[in-house]
Amino acid sequence: MSARPAPAGATGGGRDFSARLMTPLLLGSVLNPINTTMISTGLVAIGRDFGVGPAGTSWLVAVLYLACAVAQPAAGRIADLFGPRRAFLCGLVLVVAAGLVGALAPGFGWLLASRLLLGVGTSTAYPSALAMLRARSRQVGRPAPRSVLGLLSLAGMSSAAVGPVLGGVLTATTGWRGIFAVNVPLALLGLVLAVVWLPRDQPRSARQADGAGSGVRELDPLGMLLFFLTLVPGMFFLLDLAHPAWYLLPVVVVVGAVFTRWQLRRPRPFLDLRSLGSNRALTTTYLRHGLSYLVIYCVMYGFTQWLEEGHGLSSFHTGLTMLPMSVTAAVCSLLGARTRGIRAPLTTAAVLLAGGSALLAVTGSGAPWVVLLLAGALFGVPQGLVSTGNQAAVYSQSPPEGTGSAAGLQRSAQYLGAITAASLIALFYGQRADDAGLHELALVTGVLSLVLIVLTVTDRALRRPRSGQAPPPAPASKSPAGTVPRPADPAEPTAAPSATGCRTPAPREPGTRA
Repeated sequence: MSARPAPAGATGGGRDFSARLMTPLLLGSVLNPINTTMISTGLVAIGRDFGVGPAGTSWLVAVLYLACAVAQPAAGRIADLFGPRRAFLCGLVLVVAAGLVGALAPGFGWLLASRLLLGVGTSTAYPSALAMLRARSRQVGRPAPRSVLGLLSLAGMSSAAVGPVLGGVLTATTGWRGIFAVNVPLALLGLVLAVVWLPRDQPRSARQADGAGSGVRELDPLGMLLFFLTLVPGMFFLLDLAHPAWYLLPVVVVVGAVFTRWQLRRPRPFLDLRSLGSNRALTTTYLRHGLSYLVIYCVMYGFTQWLEEGHGLSSFHTGLTMLPMSVTAAVCSLLGARTRGIRAPLTTAAVLLAGGSALLAVTGSGAPWVVLLLAGALFGVPQGLVSTGNQAAVYSQSPPEGTGSAAGLQRSAQYLGAITAASLIALFYGQRADDAGLHELALVTGVLSLVLIVLTVTDRALRRPRSGQAPPPAPASKSPAGTVPRPADPAEPTAAPSATGCRTPAPREPGTRA
């Protein structure tokens, strides 16, 4: 059976995934990571103006992570049901509103509301972008190139790296309100480009035919609320492991049990736990992604803080020391995007995370600068490989009608890793980052890295079939919309996943021959 022919004028290569398609997607995708780091250089000024101490201003960081962790899968589900272009545009409108609220905020509470809106609005871009790329790949009859997926990873990492610099420049020139106001022109530009260049969503009838469903009933608002009520107390517990609020754990268990029961009874749930449990490949990818970023964020924030307080470097020299991490992460993101396999880059990343942790475990305040630069580079390489590798795994292991939801859950796993990393740093450092705290943190990241090595090496779904060997067949039973069925081998390049998660030939246009 032949693959679906590409539309007239589409000759493959860059024209299938052209700059007109990618530019608004990339612009929207940078808004989330840049807002997670841009605020860091404005916290002192904000606290001074509103009379809020470090414990209070830290909520400007935490509330964004909380909003993103909950909103990412919800935004992905909305993109799958109502169309990724609509979800993308609505998210940018929220970003404009959030930027205005923050820039004009008369009190600290308004800033928290602005950051909450920013978390929700920016969360739509990444799952919507992956859903649009999947729709485009089905239209042209071939998967999105790894280089295209790598651009999304590179945009996220590079914008996160320049966030503190941009925030510092804006705070120094326009005041801290500029950190919020800059979102307005960026989001407006993204809105204009998206309206003009992004293809319209499929008609409702076409989405229903693909198994995606449509309408508020398919959205499962009660399921979303229960998901929110399950995650939030768990995140509050993780945010302060030094003083654990044990009473929150029974709340998580009870609400989680209600959420699980509701999802199992729904014919089209917000999160199909039954299918997710049967799709071990995708579940393992989420676990691997969350653990990887737990280690990466421990180093990104913990190592940086130790450089200033434990090693005695200035902020300027700390930034220079961390530069190899940012550069190698960007370079390896591009290299990872050009790599055909998934398992080898992810295994390499896990090994380097273990090696970097071992180096930090023996590094002290008297370590020469070259050792510090090497440590940063060792953690920069896996940062780039993990991002592109796991993104490609989610893209290939999720069904076409559930790409947005799958991408959102991937980001939720990442933010859970970030919140846990912040708690571990506070637990081991206490009032000051010293050598003992760094060594304890490195011991934990080293153990987690070894777990990552085992998870990656033993993940059979990441193994590419030998030349001429077909991937193992998958069950052909149809799954309801919103499910995350078990896929066949993700390395198969020419077949598109069906609603069951099996690799089946792409649908043909009427009149084409098999």
